[in-house]
Amino acid sequence: MRKLNTSLIIGGAGAVAGFGAALLAYARYIEPFRWDVNQFTLRIPRLDPAFDGYRIAHLSDFHIDSVTTPERLYEVVAIANDWKPDLYALTGDFVTAGKHFDASALSALFAAMRAPDGKVAVLGNHDRRGHLQAVRKALASGGVTELQNVVVTLNRGDARLHIGGVDSFYRRKARLDLVLEQLPHEGTALLLAHEPDFADIAAPTKRFALQLSGHAHGGQVRIPYLTRFGLPMYGERYIAGLKLVGDMLLYVNRGLGMTSAPIRFNCPPEIALITLRV
Repeated sequence: MRKLNTSLIIGGAGAVAGFGAALLAYARYIEPFRWDVNQFTLRIPRLDPAFDGYRIAHLSDFHIDSVTTPERLYEVVAIANDWKPDLYALTGDFVTAGKHFDASALSALFAAMRAPDGKVAVLGNHDRRGHLQAVRKALASGGVTELQNVVVTLNRGDARLHIGGVDSFYRRKARLDLVLEQLPHEGTALLLAHEPDFADIAAPTKRFALQLSGHAHGGQVRIPYLTRFGLPMYGERYIAGLKLVGDMLLYVNRGLGMTSAPIRFNCPPEIALITLRV
């Protein structure tokens, strides 16, 4: 019988443990703060030429806490401001349910965002659980217009661009019927919806050219065959990136913060800078 080389076994186990520790350190301390600045152009059917080149800074899922702090998020805002967007579109989950946050710091972060057409936002499922009034106050005092099942219209002379927003579908607060009632027939319309799988409801109406969403964090930890087991409800079908749902474009932002565990792997946080083109 051959004797096992215990020193080799111990050395191998130590190497594996060391590699695992290095991966965990990377996922905890490095990747969560490697902002992926994703700048791209979308062709929007029937977009009025007056809005050709319109710039939207799309941010989502701050989950502001002791890890994804306001100080770190100011770096994100500075990057977006330097790009000179026309509008900020914020797609919810600014906080994490059950975790303390500084509402005044969140408000100041919103106030630091600069865009001539302002800032619009929808709530996420975490915002509606325990911190609703504080989040709404922070949005309002930071100069953000909350789109709670409503539509706002942007004007360029006689041209119109409509931005609709639905409340959290996860929390059973989304009222697309109210948005459709307010939506004029003339002019291109975009939709903000925290949960990306809402696209399966919005697209069949054929009233929206583009839906912007977050919620799924891109999976947060991207490992083949395993990621899908950690996806949130209504963020299971469309996880990240650009999709075509029927005739409607859908863009799913990977978000900035984290939930469950303060780690990201193979899925860095995202700043989406979107230019609309005819």
